[in-house]
Amino acid sequence: MKNPHSQEGVMLIEALIGILIFSIGILALIGMQATAIKNTTDARYRSEAAFLANQIIGQMWVDRPNLTRYDHDDAGNYGPRNDWRTTVQTALPGIDIANNILVPEIQVGASNEVTVTIRWKQPSEDSTRSFQMINRINGPV
Repeated sequence: MKNPHSQEGVMLIEALIGILIFSIGILALIGMQATAIKNTTDARYRSEAAFLANQIIGQMWVDRPNLTRYDHDDAGNYGPRNDWRTTVQTALPGIDIANNILVPEIQVGASNEVTVTIRWKQPSEDSTRSFQMINRINGPV
């Protein structure tokens, strides 16, 4: 016959192991939730950048006579381009037009090939994200 005192504490060890397994599961769930939130935020900013690039290209299609005034090398103040840049700064994090930080660029090249580049920096990250859209604006002016 076994000594009844040799089994003391087994129930406590089993309970502690159960709590440990449960805690690891909860921590894994919290980690997956954090990753999901980060990926959702990244997708939101990326879709916002795509929308904004599409928006300015649509504006340029309508305003073909002034196409070269949208170019980032154009030193003049052109209202539709400047308004769009302000909208981009408001919609995406890390952009500061006044201090020339991650300013959205529009390049108008040969044959009216337009390249829109939008860069932003997500909060609490060091890397810069970017979106680029290329379109050729042709047709009668």
